[in-house]
Amino acid sequence: MTNSTYEYDALVIGAGHAGIEAALASARLGAKTALLTMSCDTVGAMSCNPAIGGVAKGQIVREIDALGGEMGLVIDENSIQFRMLNLSKGPAMHSPRAQADKKAYQFSMKNRVELQDNLTLRQEVVETLLVENNVIQGIRVRGDAIYHAPAVILTTGTFLQAIMHTGEAKSQGGRAGEGTTGTLSDSLRQLGFELERFKTGTPARINGRTIDYSVVQAQPGDENPVPFSFMNDRITQPQMECFLTETNEAVHEAIRENLHRAPMYSGQINSTGPRYCPSIEDKVVRFADKTSHQIFLEPEGRNTQEVYCNGISTSLPRDVQDQMIHSIRGLEKAEIMRYGYAVEYDFAPPTQLTPTLETKAVQGLYFAGQLNGTTGYEEAAGQGLIAGINAALKLRGDEPFVLDRNQAYLGVLIDDLVTKGVDEPYRMFTSRAEYRLLLRHDNADRRLTPLAAEIGLASADRIARLKKYEVEIDHALEILRTERYHGNSLEDRLRRQDADWSSLCQISPRLAELEISERARDQVCIETKYSGYIRRQLADVEKQAKITQLRIPEALNYKGITQLRIEAREKLDRVRPINLGQASRISGITPADLAVVTMYLKQPR
Repeated sequence: MTNSTYEYDALVIGAGHAGIEAALASARLGAKTALLTMSCDTVGAMSCNPAIGGVAKGQIVREIDALGGEMGLVIDENSIQFRMLNLSKGPAMHSPRAQADKKAYQFSMKNRVELQDNLTLRQEVVETLLVENNVIQGIRVRGDAIYHAPAVILTTGTFLQAIMHTGEAKSQGGRAGEGTTGTLSDSLRQLGFELERFKTGTPARINGRTIDYSVVQAQPGDENPVPFSFMNDRITQPQMECFLTETNEAVHEAIRENLHRAPMYSGQINSTGPRYCPSIEDKVVRFADKTSHQIFLEPEGRNTQEVYCNGISTSLPRDVQDQMIHSIRGLEKAEIMRYGYAVEYDFAPPTQLTPTLETKAVQGLYFAGQLNGTTGYEEAAGQGLIAGINAALKLRGDEPFVLDRNQAYLGVLIDDLVTKGVDEPYRMFTSRAEYRLLLRHDNADRRLTPLAAEIGLASADRIARLKKYEVEIDHALEILRTERYHGNSLEDRLRRQDADWSSLCQISPRLAELEISERARDQVCIETKYSGYIRRQLADVEKQAKITQLRIPEALNYKGITQLRIEAREKLDRVRPINLGQASRISGITPADLAVVTMYLKQPR
């Protein structure tokens, strides 16, 4: 009996948010691609919070969209509430967020995968990576079928040797009701990859029919929601309300009395969880002076009564969760539909990757998503997109696609991962980006769609739409710069704090009669009002580029540079930075170390 064998250009393992974007990008760039998942019923599933975007995460989704990815389009189509966060702050801090109809989002994403030319979706359990002479050859699945491919992208999420915890109870699985991919961890270790453990958690879900909405605070969405995708002008579907309540001393006391039964405190879990998204038991211990913590009650869809209790992620036992929930205002009679739990899983420290997300140890093998120690749908999808692009480009023999820190939040994300590694699940914040005024959500398309067009990932419609948008902006700027009022240009007048577009239209018939979209008008106002700050950041970028963009040969023998400190040799050899800029961001590398490397690179060979 012969085993079944299949031939592809690229294989993507895992059909979560990273795997989907990786597979779509690979297929659209011409690689015959297979997307393999343990269950075709969970393609695009939202395992935790049914929302897309948020602070810095919203910027990532806009960048995914600008590069031809799918997440922005799908959330626009399946959202139930939109909110622009941080509107009281400057435009660099504005971050779009949308609550999703969880199942509608999942099915819409699955359908897009199924409709994609050049892409095969298949239900398989991957057990072994096939590697010869440090080059990927393909994979073996359960049942001994073989898939051959010169590119493999692993996007296994929280499923590698995953264990779920609810109190003392433990079960195998990376998501409630699903299994784990244990043998793949063994295969990675045999290939020499280092694996470590992280944990994440999720709160209880309750039946909305049993919530007392008369005593909780309504949280409506924006009146005029801003779409995530540049391809959409407006959101037309009706929005749903979310609601706000909070914990209290009775809840905190129930938690404190049962900490010895919480896996994180009993010693049952030893791995690190996300510091910025702590469990409710962590909040009660770490912020002992606080008498309450907010809980956002978020509907999971239009056709379900299930409500996500955002803010009380927990792995406490069921009886404690019952006591805790029923002590919260508005939830006294709430019926729990799903209990909260924590999940521990293997991840691969991302310093084992190059900036293309290809592994250093095995050519043609890429890692993306939570496998790299990140958390969040948006960070995962962004990595998947970049890995899919680079796998396809390498197959074509083209130059790799690497975004700089000054070009995109995705550039910051990947540079942080491969240069610094992680000691806790990584999530993006605006504070991580040095040039966040340049990396606003509103200009993602202007920054990145031209790059997507160069590699063939931007559709003709998207390119045409961007060109029209740029013409609108240029025409408006020309009027602002050339038309004068009381001796000053309209551009100078718009920079005043009390001036806005409508006030200029009252004094300029040309501007009032100009046909311009709301999106282009807002872009002109932001670029004009913040032009001085933007020029300063651009000058910083140019100055930094001159200093740090000296390329470092891939095969440089750091151990042979005897003038370097031993620690510096070891760290540089492990990370293998592609240029001096990346080398400067490695923890523990000093200016003196950089000076030694610079002198060495400038020596005549």
